[in-house]
Amino acid sequence: MSFQNEVGGIAADRLKSIIERVERLEEEKKGIQSDIRDVLAEAKSAGFDVKIIRIIIKLRKMNAADRDEQEALTDTYRRALNF
Repeated sequence: MSFQNEVGGIAADRLKSIIERVERLEEEKKGIQSDIRDVLAEAKSAGFDVKIIRIIIKLRKMNAADRDEQEALTDTYRRALNF
């Protein structure tokens, strides 16, 4: 298959299409990030600790074994530092 709009062996139309799709997704991502900030601001105004919410979200993304390992290592390090 030969593209009419090739420059240096690159299908310029295809490249432009890919770049435009990524740009649209980046714009959507900005909107979603703004929505997340709004929800976290709501949580903060309701008296929740946003830093802890972020930690909980991170932990929920982990599988149980990784989470247990992280907690065990954290406990070991804390004991090593007497804290």
